[in-house]
Order: sequence, then structure tokens, then C-alpha cells
Amino acid sequence: MIRTVVRRTAITGGLELANGLRRTGLMAGARGQGAIFTLHHVRPKPLRAFDPNAHLEITPAFLDAALTTLKRDGYRFVALEQLPEALAKCDGPIACFTLDDGYRDNLDHALPVFARHQAPFTVFVAGGFVDRTHTLWWETLANLLGANDILRFDFGNGAETLCTGTSVEKQVAFNRLAAFVHDRDEAQAITALNVIALECGVDPLALTDRLTLDDVGLRRLTENPLASLGAHTISHRSVARLEEAEARREIHQSALRVEAITGKRPLTFAYPYGDAQAVSARDHRLVADLGFTLAVTTRPGTLVERSLSSLHALPRISLNGHFQRARYVSALASGIPFR
Repeated sequence: MIRTVVRRTAITGGLELANGLRRTGLMAGARGQGAIFTLHHVRPKPLRAFDPNAHLEITPAFLDAALTTLKRDGYRFVALEQLPEALAKCDGPIACFTLDDGYRDNLDHALPVFARHQAPFTVFVAGGFVDRTHTLWWETLANLLGANDILRFDFGNGAETLCTGTSVEKQVAFNRLAAFVHDRDEAQAITALNVIALECGVDPLALTDRLTLDDVGLRRLTENPLASLGAHTISHRSVARLEEAEARREIHQSALRVEAITGKRPLTFAYPYGDAQAVSARDHRLVADLGFTLAVTTRPGTLVERSLSSLHALPRISLNGHFQRARYVSALASGIPFR
């Protein structure tokens, strides 16, 4: 817990410094041609004693402030699919907006804000969430730990008792179980977690249904011309950890699932998790081979010449729930924090 506080304090200090440098005009080249922003949940802040996924959600008010700030800073809002053409024009800095996983609040709370600013956005959807066949393990885990003071879980050497009575103990358990998901066969690890959750009264598939949009909701979303859908695999597993044939199948089937909803094949793809451990050069090739024109990672950065060397490994900047201040948006968009 102390380490987390220290880290957030350091990040805050870095953002304040970056914003100061931006205002003086120093390191202007770090901005490049603009930025692609990552969001997940957009909703009024729920009150939770234990909230390990708070970084994945921002309020509608902050989204409104972010769009207002970027507009004031001279950014043009461009649909992700139109990014190559917009870059070719070199007509001022560009901002693209993406939302991962297809949460219901993207329709209820994000869409009205984007519409007010006439800002296009892309929602990346996992077919297994749409069809209620797969679960969001990080949401399952947050609900499971939030509701229990003791858990029994087998990490591979027999069942262990985890004390989860305090917020610190819950966070330690969350980190350990998250590492278990990422370090083992992901599908098997999530299945094991779902079994424990059901035994403790938490229904993972009911969470998927409550939190994410189905076919009907996604079609309602895309009735607005500002909204488009991109592919995000079927199961939301790290593609780099899959065998090539399975990775290809996940990506291809995801594109077909989006096409079934919208009537057209998606041109954009987001790698689940999107960090260096979750995405490889092989995956860039697979996405290109399958006809996607753009693919986004979660590697942080702006659209500078180096990051544009591959349109199938584009960086994105997270609008993080722990840092919801308008000036931090300007600081991040400047690219200075990533130098």
C-alpha cells in the first residue's frame, strides 16, 4: 500500500513537471502528430471500500473536461479508422479515442459526452463478452475479494488460505491472483477463479452480462455515426502467449463477430492487455495478414515518427482514473512524460 502511494505521488509529480515544461514550450517535439487515448469505464464514481480496478474508470465529467482541454489545445478529433489519412494531411495535432471491452457505460455515459463534443470514438469488443461465454476476471476478482474476508485457493501446490479482511490484504491477494492468471495457462486460471467465485456467491457470467453490452446494445451504440467497433479477440487472452494458430483464430473470429453486429468488417484491432508481454512481432504480422489496417497496444506514447513505424503496433495514452485533472491530459498529450 505504501509503495502504491509513493508511485502515484511520483507520477503526479511527473505530470505536474511535464505540464510546466509544456507551457514553456520546451520539448515541443515530443507531442508528435498527436495521440490515441485509451479508456475503459466511463461512469459516475461508485462507492467501494475496495477498488483495485479504479484506474480503469473515469467520470463523465472528467471525460468532458479532457475533450474540452484537448480542443482548447488545438487538437482535431479523428476517428481511429481515418488516422492514416489525417496524419498525411499534417494539419495540426490529432486526438483519437478508444474504449476497450465494450462496457454498458460506454453507451449510457460516454456516448453523450462524445456527442456533445462531436468526437468520434472506437469501442473494442471481445466476442466472448458479447455472447456471455467468457468472463472479465479482473471484475470477478474485485467482487470476490470485496465480499470475503477469507478465501481458499489452489495456486498449484494445494489449497491455501488467503486472509482478505483488510484493504491491504485484499490488494495483496488481488495482485497474487492476477499474477496467477498471467503466469499460467490463462483459460485454465480463469476457470479456476470462476469456480471459487461461484462457491462464494459471485457469478462471473452475471457480471459479464451486467457490465458489458450485448448485440442489441452495441447496435444501439453504433446507430450514432460517431461510434465504431473494433475487434478485441474472443476470450480477451494475451495473444502473445497463444500458439500461432489459436492466436490467428481468436483474432479472425473476433473480426467476424464484429462484422455480424455492424454489417462490415472492422479495420481496427486492440490487443488484450496490450503491453510488451501480451503482444509480439508475430501478432503484429497476424493482424496485418488478417486485413486490419491499424492495431493499438497499451505501450504509452504519442504519435511521433518512431511510433508510426508500424501501424499495427500503435501506442496509446491511458486516461487513468487515479489522475483525473484536466491539466494532466495536456501533460500526457505533450508526450513529455514518455521521454
